[in-house]
Amino acid sequence: MSAETALLSGLRVVECSMLGPGAVSTPLADLGADVIKVEPPGGDYIRSMSWPIVRGDSLLHLHISRGKRSIVLDLRSPAGRETFLALVARADVVVEAMRPGSLDRRGLGYPTLRAANPKVVLCTVSGYGMTGPYRDLPSHGIAYDAWAGTVAPEPGPDGLPSIPDHTSVGITAGPLFGTVALLAAVLRARETGTGCHLEVAQSDAAAAFDWLRSETHRAYTRPPEEVTGNPSDGYERRPPGTGGMADGVRYQFYRSSDGHVLFMASEQKFWQNFCSAVGRADLFDTYPGERLADHARGNLALRHELASIFATRTTAEWVGLGLAHDVPIGPVNTPATLADDPQFVDRMPWQPAGRLVADQLPFPARVAGAAPPAASSPAPSAGQHREEILRDVLGFDTERITRLAEDGAFG
Repeated sequence: MSAETALLSGLRVVECSMLGPGAVSTPLADLGADVIKVEPPGGDYIRSMSWPIVRGDSLLHLHISRGKRSIVLDLRSPAGRETFLALVARADVVVEAMRPGSLDRRGLGYPTLRAANPKVVLCTVSGYGMTGPYRDLPSHGIAYDAWAGTVAPEPGPDGLPSIPDHTSVGITAGPLFGTVALLAAVLRARETGTGCHLEVAQSDAAAAFDWLRSETHRAYTRPPEEVTGNPSDGYERRPPGTGGMADGVRYQFYRSSDGHVLFMASEQKFWQNFCSAVGRADLFDTYPGERLADHARGNLALRHELASIFATRTTAEWVGLGLAHDVPIGPVNTPATLADDPQFVDRMPWQPAGRLVADQLPFPARVAGAAPPAASSPAPSAGQHREEILRDVLGFDTERITRLAEDGAFG
C-alpha cells in the first residue's frame, strides 16, 4: 500500500512525548499518517531507556518512534513556540504524551492550540490522568498494572517481593484506547469544524482492559439470588476471570509429547467431536456434561485420563486433529517460540531490521487480503527531519530557518 493510498494518508499529527506514551501515535504512523515528533533540546531520552539497545538506540524507541519524523524545538523560547503553533495550524492532532499540563506550562495549552487551529484535537496521554490524587505522581509502566491489579509481587531472592514476568497492559492499552478516541474526535472535527481535548490515563486503561475480573468482583457483591454462577457448575460462583479455570478439565492445559496444548471443549458438541476423533466414545458416554460452558471442573479422574491421551501426540498433530475434526485445541507458545509458529509466520511478517534497525512486529489490523501495514522508515534521531519539516510543511525558506536558529527556536 503506497503512502497515497494508506488508510490515514492526509492525517497530520504533532507529537510531544517522552518515553512510552508516544505509542499512541505509532499505529497512526503505521497506517500512513504524517507524525511529527517534536523533541526538546537534547532529545527524548527514550533512546537510552530499557533494553535491548540496538545499534545505539533502545528497542523501545525503535518500535514506538518508527515511521515518525523528528524536529527539535525549544518550547521555552518565543521562536520555538511560534514554530510549534505554525505546525499545529497545519495539523489534525496534537499529542501530549507526558505528564498532564506539560504543554500548558509552556504557554501551549489547549486554548492556545485551539486559537491557532479550531479543528485541532489535543490528546493527552499520561500515567494517572488529569484528575485525582495521583495526577502528579511520577510513575513508570508497571505502576499502572500494579494499580489495576493485573500483576502482583512474587517471592524473589531471600523471600523479598519481586516483579514477575508479565504482559504490560497499561502502557499498551492506554495508547490504543487513546488512538480510538483520537480518530473519533478527528472525524467529528472534520464534520463540525470543532476539535476537542481528550485525555486517557494508562492506569484507567489497565483497569478497563481487565474489565471481566473487576466487574465480576463487583457483580458478586450483589445478593446470591441475583448473581449466580453458571448453570453447568450448579450455579456456584467461580473465582473471577481465568482464576476460575484452575480446576477445569475440558478447558485446560495438557502436555503433548513435545510441549503443551490448550484444550477448550467448553461446548458439548466439541467434547463429543474430540472423544470420537480419538476413538474414546466411552469418555463421552461416561461424562457427557452440559450443552454449554461445562469444563468438567474438579473431575480429576477425567483430567488424568486426558493427560494420558494428550501425551501420545505432538502439539502439531493435536492442532491437525483439531482442524480435521472441529475440536478447539491450540498450541502453547512462548515469546521465544512464537516466531516459528506457522500461524504467526502467515499473519505477522517481521518488519525487517534492514528497514527499521531491529526486527519488529507489524500493526495487526489490515485491509482484508492485503499485507499488514508497515512503517516506512526507522525511528528518527533527534531533529533528523528539521529542514524538510520546516520547508515542506511550513514553507519556510533558508533565511527564515536561519533566523529561527539565531532566535533559539531549536535550542
